[in-house]
Amino acid sequence: MSHDTLFAEVTDPANRADPYPLYARLRETPVSRQGDGSYVVSTHAAIRGLIFDPRLSSEDLPPSQRPPTGNPFKDWIVNPIKNRVVNAHRPLIFRDPPDHDTLRAIVMEQFTIPRVRGVHREVEGIVEDLIDKLQGRDEICLVEDFSYPLPVMVICRLLGVPEEDEEQFQKWATVLATALEPDSRGDEEARHATATAFDAISDYMRGLIKEKRKNPADDMLSGLANPEPGKPAMGDFDLIASAILLLVAGHETTVNLITNGMLTLIRHPEELDRLRRDPERAPRLIEELLRYEPPVHFRTRKALGDIDIAGTTIPAGAPVILLFAAGNRDPARFADPDRFDPDREDNQHFGFGGGLHYCLGAPLARIETEIALNALVRRFVAPRLLQDPPPYRPGASLRGPEKLGIGLERIA
Repeated sequence: MSHDTLFAEVTDPANRADPYPLYARLRETPVSRQGDGSYVVSTHAAIRGLIFDPRLSSEDLPPSQRPPTGNPFKDWIVNPIKNRVVNAHRPLIFRDPPDHDTLRAIVMEQFTIPRVRGVHREVEGIVEDLIDKLQGRDEICLVEDFSYPLPVMVICRLLGVPEEDEEQFQKWATVLATALEPDSRGDEEARHATATAFDAISDYMRGLIKEKRKNPADDMLSGLANPEPGKPAMGDFDLIASAILLLVAGHETTVNLITNGMLTLIRHPEELDRLRRDPERAPRLIEELLRYEPPVHFRTRKALGDIDIAGTTIPAGAPVILLFAAGNRDPARFADPDRFDPDREDNQHFGFGGGLHYCLGAPLARIETEIALNALVRRFVAPRLLQDPPPYRPGASLRGPEKLGIGLERIA
């Protein structure tokens, strides 16, 4: 297998359960040109050298293109307008400065640490309720029964989405997550499904924003829709895109972090027992999870100019893949990198990316995962995997199990 085809192997679903040997091969050439002209950056030092480089652009999405409907008015007037609006108002993770910085600052005015910490007790209640509903069962699917519903319930309540609409939001999040998978961008069917879901959730959010302006509450969407006088404000199109980003990106990464976390703990029963005995150990354990089994394995960029890095020149216009999960297992940066070690010191991982696009929702994801894992190890008696490795979701970037069957002696 030559180096210029290795990333194609990474995206092959057959390698989803264990891509790490491929990452090790890629690290042999820190910046590797692939057969399609893209450049994969795979060592910790090379990734660190690029995440703040202004010559790398995040504006690499293909143009929005809605499928033909057969209705001339929609196909020639309505949909082209929608496409232009979407292209001009991408979510901030697909925007460069200065637009990115402006939008991020506005969102962070509402997505504050005190607000996130304020949902701690509510998250605890949701977690315990989800586990209570599993009483009497000796087999569960952690993804369907716990990891998937939890984050969408939490982010909906932070945003101010009515509880009765949470189920619909979960369905939208499932479809829209494909837009965050770089390897699905050439799939026309997926792109059309994403466009349909985006239009539906945009219409919903437009109505909810109108309601929040009429009757503001103590939630993020009310704050974004009703900025204080003199404070920066975003237009409705950017507001809708930002709300959708918070829903989808926050949901998908947290689902993977919780599921990968429980999978890793069951595979390392001594660490599961240590966490059960000492819940205060959770923050260190989660940081190691973010390194060892991160929720996002890579993100894509586009070179705006020639970039010399690690002995290679990335030419202007070339697609660039920052392979964060490979950097997280780099033996030049981490001792014994393939060992799960929550006591690891100086754990500067890329579990939430890095640079300008460091994950907005990292504090919330950490809180949800800490509460979730502590509750699961406390209440699940003698958990065991029903299938190892479990079946994985198709995407290589947002990598996580599609299902995680767990057998239990009982639930406490």
